Amino acid sequence: MADHPVDEKLPALKMATTGLQHVAAMYAGVVAPPLIVGAAIGLTAGDLTFLTGACLFTAGLATLLQTLGIWKIGARLPFVNGVTFAGVAPMTAIVASTEDKSDALPLIFGAVIVAGLLGFIAAPVFCKAVRFFPPVVTGTVITLIGVSLLPVAFGWAQGPDPAAHDYGSATNLGLAAGTLVIVLLLRRFTRGFVKQIAVLLGLVAGTLIAIPFGATDFGPVTDAAVIGFPTPFHFGAPQFQLAAILSLCVVMVVSMTESTADMLALGEIVDRPADEKTIAAGLRADTLGSAISPLFNGFMCSAFAQNIGLVAMTRIRSRYVVAAGGGFLVLMGLCPMAASLIAVVPRPVLGGAGVVLFGSVAASGIQTLVRAGLEKDDNVLIVAVSLAVGIIPITAPEFYHAFPQTARIVLDSGISTGCVAAVLLNLVFHHLGPRDRDAHDVTHPMEAGEQITGVPRSPAAP
Repeated sequence: MADHPVDEKLPALKMATTGLQHVAAMYAGVVAPPLIVGAAIGLTAGDLTFLTGACLFTAGLATLLQTLGIWKIGARLPFVNGVTFAGVAPMTAIVASTEDKSDALPLIFGAVIVAGLLGFIAAPVFCKAVRFFPPVVTGTVITLIGVSLLPVAFGWAQGPDPAAHDYGSATNLGLAAGTLVIVLLLRRFTRGFVKQIAVLLGLVAGTLIAIPFGATDFGPVTDAAVIGFPTPFHFGAPQFQLAAILSLCVVMVVSMTESTADMLALGEIVDRPADEKTIAAGLRADTLGSAISPLFNGFMCSAFAQNIGLVAMTRIRSRYVVAAGGGFLVLMGLCPMAASLIAVVPRPVLGGAGVVLFGSVAASGIQTLVRAGLEKDDNVLIVAVSLAVGIIPITAPEFYHAFPQTARIVLDSGISTGCVAAVLLNLVFHHLGPRDRDAHDVTHPMEAGEQITGVPRSPAAP
């Protein structure tokens, strides 16, 4: 019997090139979180390069674990793992609440280890509890992830240092806008592989354009070694703080939910439906990869949805192709010079690309919400209140100023608070109370003459 396309081993050259394509599709997504968190801490260019390389290395390990599998660990599907965007806002909140910034990464690493181990234990149970995370919840959370990250892109567009004289200058904003335009033009007028790496090409073009303006610094590349290894606990031994752990446990729940949805979608695409056993194995790989990642100075890992789109587009379903991509990520992590290339990219150029990158995350959430049944007023209320709660830290950063600092680690993360609100509201409206409760349609909730929840409109004022 012939192997299923998922288990097919392609010729070496084709496996290498298609594996590199997966790396290109996810590269910007892997390096963005360490850039955001590293900038918030104020890491030097050398440490930022080290952190970026560590995240590439651990993403490769997690991808190999997911695709090749060990025992009951790994979905054994063409499933790419990398640093999850969901953790960025909570991690920056941890950084902001830490007086001594040198303790920020150890606190993050400790929280990731605990969240990963708890997630590993909970994986067999969680795969049975997916019904509590329908599209109305996951769509809201994914939308909040994108919206929460957009201010980061806007800050990058203005420049690296708010105290600098050229912060927000026409030159910086022009570089950001130019990079954005280049990415959009590539997405609009190119096809195939070039279209898939439009963000990467936009970063390269923007960096080259920035050279005449003196905004590009090649120092990180010239100072970086060709070969290196992410020394375990380079930034210090992990520290364990309850508030930080709770915050990233919420992120772990979000990541496990996203991974479950992605496995279900990928199973349909490759014609090997993901059953409960496959989902549990995939979640074990996600969570174990996350728990191991801090050992090598990496962050929490989760599925990369853009690579699922790449599988659907190319119709290359072999998990060994993605495993080859994971191997390339490991090699890049072992080459500090390769990892340092992203440090060369001027911050305004990153800001222009970030608008597309982070906006696409929000758009993915909106696409999920389209399937969430928003013709029902219960779901509209869940989305409305959860988004409002999640946007509080963005629009009113000092809203929770009277709360203890440890509580603010959770409260200042719109993703964490929005996720908790969405889950609780979904339970209240869809799982508690009488089953035959009427769920009213609100196709046009503000339309004149309509009745909302059975209450007639008041007469119009004279």
